[in-house]
Formats: sequence, structure tokens, C-alpha cells
Amino acid sequence: MPTSLHTDVLLVGAGPTGLSLACQFLRHGVDFILIDKGEGITPYSKAIGVQARTLEIYEQIGLAKSLIEKGNIAEKAQLLEDGKVRGEVALATVGQGQSPYPFLLLVEQSQHEQLLYTFLKQQGKSVQWKTSLDQFSQTSEGVTAHVTTPTGDQQTITAKYLVGCDGAKSVVRHTLGLSFAGSTLERLFYVADVHINWPLDHNSVRICLAKATLTAFFPLPGENRYRIVGTFPENDQQAEGTVLYEAIERQIKADTKLALDITQVNWFSTYKVHSRRVSAFSDGRCFVAGDAAHIHTPAGGQGMNTGIQDGYNLAWKLAFVLNHQADDRLLSTYNEERSANAKHLLETTDRMFDFGASPDWFLANLRTYVIPYVAHVLLGLDVVKKAVFPLISQIGINYRSSSLSESGIHPFSKVQAGDRMPYALIDGESIYNGLRYPKFHLLVFGDAAENDPDKLHAFVDRNQSILDIHHYPLSPTIQSLFAIEGNFSVLLRPDNYIALLDRSLSATQLKRYLRKTIGCAIN
Repeated sequence: MPTSLHTDVLLVGAGPTGLSLACQFLRHGVDFILIDKGEGITPYSKAIGVQARTLEIYEQIGLAKSLIEKGNIAEKAQLLEDGKVRGEVALATVGQGQSPYPFLLLVEQSQHEQLLYTFLKQQGKSVQWKTSLDQFSQTSEGVTAHVTTPTGDQQTITAKYLVGCDGAKSVVRHTLGLSFAGSTLERLFYVADVHINWPLDHNSVRICLAKATLTAFFPLPGENRYRIVGTFPENDQQAEGTVLYEAIERQIKADTKLALDITQVNWFSTYKVHSRRVSAFSDGRCFVAGDAAHIHTPAGGQGMNTGIQDGYNLAWKLAFVLNHQADDRLLSTYNEERSANAKHLLETTDRMFDFGASPDWFLANLRTYVIPYVAHVLLGLDVVKKAVFPLISQIGINYRSSSLSESGIHPFSKVQAGDRMPYALIDGESIYNGLRYPKFHLLVFGDAAENDPDKLHAFVDRNQSILDIHHYPLSPTIQSLFAIEGNFSVLLRPDNYIALLDRSLSATQLKRYLRKTIGCAIN
């Protein structure tokens, strides 16, 4: 193995964040080296929930369908108390009309990672397993990293940029001196991958509510196979890593009051949950993403999906800079956008966990005696679905406050700059089908939306390496989505978030916006 290597980006950590970021780099034509200190993909990973926004991202590289085939679509969620079903909520179509993936997908993290890893290998790339980052330094010109290879030899990797996707104990974050402020929950969590013999069907998520604990069963592919996640009581004094499986099973049976026979235990683990976020997502030519940047409670299945979105946000910005299509000041918006998102995420997951497992008298009684009986009614209301699904599925994440988001002189009330492009069907086809190429997209709705069309099309032609144009009819569906009458135009970023929208977008407006935000490649 060469003692010195050079690349555009050194990626540290081959979990879902690092692997999905590497797949995005392939899409953008960015050269990278991906290292990980592990021996390979581990089957002992806790994450199982894949949200709609992650599947929308994977659709762009042709992996959404394959991932769905590896998992289970949760058809419903049952809320149980004292061993009995108290309420039931339909899940399979809860986001109908809001995303091409209106459901929660359950697929174990190891299968998820294997799909991404296989895709990398099919594209001629791989992971340098059993390779640890020892130290690195950066200058205004690049990054120099020293790593230890599987044979124990030292190797130097020089790169223009470095991204730490190396988990909660991130070497990259520690080396950069970034703080990781937050708190640690005192109670102990457990997770177990098991097979269960019971009379219940295999297509439901089951959440068992109790006064001081929470237990959830998630169906996985395989006969009677489930992932169980739960908490010990807050005053339990068992130490992390010392708990025997028998204690976990006793806790499960005591809390759920269910007649179940756990016939096989594939693996189990206990862990403490932290709620922390990094002080900054970047420092010079170095970035952090995923668990290296934020960790939180498992409430809502947000963690892994958020790390994937970190990488999705960073990928196009690094690609544009590396391809000399943007000034490097564009990279500052990664910290601007994802730091704000992490702050909101921690606040949301903390509140969700408090509601689900807090021993507080009022919350305990609310979740055990009220919510199970009204949840199916509430989630049957369209107005509730339109509020809850975007929150959980992450399609509602927005960058409205970002310096990259601008409304024109006629600001819209329902959809705004910084929002994800809403999902819609145009002539029976998803609007996302035409938005897979990694560049800016100008969407023109209605023939009259163009201001000086010849000049506009000439501008697009001159900048076709970073910009294309799409014409769509002004349908009632589109008018309803945007809550606007009459023609209008939308400029999408390469990650399909709205950069600019107005009644019409002229070549002059586009030039001004692009020169202001990305800079150097505008003609």
C-alpha cells in the first residue's frame, strides 16, 4: 500500500452518514478516500427507522427501491397499556400526497449500510477498513492526515477537505477542539434483536405505555423477528454494559404485561442516551456530520436520518467549490443551516422522550389514560397528518432563515424560500423525476411566468453546467400546494430546497442571486 495518498476529500467513518455522503460524492463526481477503524459493517447497530426524506434522497441515486425491499413498511402503530391494545393508528399511508414515500420504513442499520457499501463498490470505490485516524493538521491550502493501516504501517493522506463522520467519540471533533455541550440521561436504555412467539401480527409497531417506562416492538424482516427498545426505571442502579439479558427480559415482561415467548436472542445491548450538539459544524477545511455533530434520544427515529441529511447538505456545496463552480464562502452555509437544524432537533426529541417516558404525574397519566384512546382519531384528521408527518419524516425541515434563501418581491405565504420542494404529481409522474441531476433547477409554472423568455433561456444555456430549466403547466394541484393563483417560478438548489421564488424570475434576478450566493461560475 502506498505510504502517501492524495484526494479531494478524506472521509473518516463508514457508518450511514459517511457511506451516504460518499454516494453523494459519486453523484457529483468528487474524488474521496473513506476510512474506518472497524473491520467492516457491524450487525450490532441500533438504528432501524428510515424516514421519507432519506428515501427521497436515495431516489436520486437509484437506491430507494432496493432499501425498501430490504425492510418492512410499518402498516400501523398500536398503543398498549397493561397488556391490552388501547388505540391503533394507520401508518402505511399517513403521509399520502406529501411524499412518494408516505410511510415509515423499518430496516436494520447493517442492511442499510451494506446497500450503500455495495453501491460504492459497484462504482469502483470502497472503504479502507481497519484504518484509524491518528492525527491531522490543516492549512489554508489543505489537510494532512496520518493514519494507521491494517498492517500497522503509517500512511499520510493529503486532501483539500476532511469530513468527520466518526461518531459520538469523534477524533475529528476532539482534534478540532469543538465543544459538545449537552446532557446525559440518567436512566438506562436497552435494545434487543429477538424472535418472539405471540398471537400478535407482524405488521405493526407496538408501543407499550407505562407510568415510568417505555417499551417498543418494531417488526423486522424474518419470521417473528423484532427489535425491542425500552428503558429501565429512572431509579434503576444497574451499570451500562453489566446487565444480563435475563434482566432485560424480566423488565420487558413486567412493563408490557404481554404473554410473549422470546424464543431466540440474536444480540442485545444497554446504553445511556446523551443529548448533545457540537459548537460548530466546521472549522477551516474540516467538517463534522452525523453523531460526530449531534446525538440525542431515539424518540421519533431521527438520528441516522439527520446524519444522512447533514451529508446531503454538505455534498453539493463541497462539489461546487471543488469543481470551481462556486466560491468557498458557500461552505459557511453548511454550519449555518445544519447547526440551526441540530438545535431544533435536540429540543424536539427531548420533548418527545419526556412525553413518552417521563415519570411526571401529569404526563404519565396523559400518555396512559388519554392519548391511546384519541390518537387514532387525531391522526385520522388531515390537518393533523399534515402537521405530524412532515415533523417525523423530516420533509418539513427548512432553511427559511438561511442566507441562501430569498423570496422575491411577491413573497408566498404557504411555501417559502428555504422549504423543500413540495411533492406533486405532474401528468401522473412525480415532479422529482426531473430533478435528479445535481444542479440548480429553474421551474417555470405557466407560460407567462417568464420575464423576457429569450434572455432567460440564453442565460440558462450559458450556465448549463450548474443550471437547467423545466416548464410545467399551472395545474390546480400546484396552485393548491403553493397557495397562489397565477403563474410563478421557483429556483431550486441542487438539494431540491427552494432558493428563490417569485411571480417571475428574470435572467437579471437569477444572475444577481447566483453571483451573491455561489459566486464565481456565473456568465
